[in-house]
Amino acid sequence: MAKAAQRITVILFCVFLAVFGCLHLLLPDRAFSPVENRNLSGKPAFTWSALADGSYTAALEKYLADQFPLRDSWMGLKTRYEYLLGKRLFHGVYLCGDRLISKVEENERAGQNADYLRRLGEKTDLPVYLGLIPTAAEIWRDHLPNGADSFDQAAYLEQVKELCPDLIWVDMSGVLAEHAGEDIYYRTDHHWTSLGAYYGYTALLSALGETPLPLGEGETVSESFLGTLYSSSGVHWLQPDTIERYVSGEGVTVEDVAAGETRGLYVDSFLGQKDQYASFMGGNAPLYIIRNPQAAVDEKLLVVRDSYSDSLAPFLSQQFQEVHLLDLRYYRTPVAQYAQENGIDRIFVCYSVDNFVKDADVIFLAQ
Repeated sequence: MAKAAQRITVILFCVFLAVFGCLHLLLPDRAFSPVENRNLSGKPAFTWSALADGSYTAALEKYLADQFPLRDSWMGLKTRYEYLLGKRLFHGVYLCGDRLISKVEENERAGQNADYLRRLGEKTDLPVYLGLIPTAAEIWRDHLPNGADSFDQAAYLEQVKELCPDLIWVDMSGVLAEHAGEDIYYRTDHHWTSLGAYYGYTALLSALGETPLPLGEGETVSESFLGTLYSSSGVHWLQPDTIERYVSGEGVTVEDVAAGETRGLYVDSFLGQKDQYASFMGGNAPLYIIRNPQAAVDEKLLVVRDSYSDSLAPFLSQQFQEVHLLDLRYYRTPVAQYAQENGIDRIFVCYSVDNFVKDADVIFLAQ
């Protein structure tokens, strides 16, 4: 009886290998996984030298894993099984009821990057405004699973504030905490929503001593947004997010300096792609210059930023006639030098805490 069971197990296992082996041969390779939002490995080229040093077998293993038949379905099944066993942290992302919250970890760069901010204030005579944005893991800390570990962003912000007394503090944390009961972050993505970005805009205007423009009525431009946390976590059973816009963009132009083209404030073509958040500005780029002759203030604002500023930019476009959005990951130039050469009136450093504490390119703030 035991031998019969063993035979059946072996036969089933062989059938499984045969079926999936055939599927692997019959199905075309995929270049991109929309679920994981990443490029997949292609078949490696064979050479005797690559076989000898082990690089070919390593690349082949990665290729077979990426091109495994029905990979997305198997990954989803695995995640559901782990969830039923009580797991709540998936690839650095906490599942918190009907939302996903990225875990923020302490980074050895955190202290040094804060010092780069201080040194920026010494490099320029322009007013420098500092707005570090706490992520959902801080503002929605009470949503995290019991015992969940996450970097103390509030304590870090206090340290930065004390280290940089010459910079003008923009209280992003305070304004977001006041509206924590609202949809200020996406449920499937790490960014703040347009509503959260508006509250960030009001914090900046408060630091400027000016009155923010009213929010106005929002327009829903997507009801199918599945963001980065959906892709990276493997939790694929949550409902999509919606994307709202509160600024029409009429009369506003955006110059993509690296691409050498000028377009409108939004790029609607991204709404039909995986990265719908990129519809705000067109995705990551070294430098965008937004111009609006009808803006409230005839000034040039330099925003040293990460991707959180993409959804903040529409509100800034209504306030300043020129907004320069500088991403140090791609445009590596000393910030003080850029400001001087381009007639900037104010500098606004705007990062999420999670990105700021680990970004090696922040060093250009101090040069």
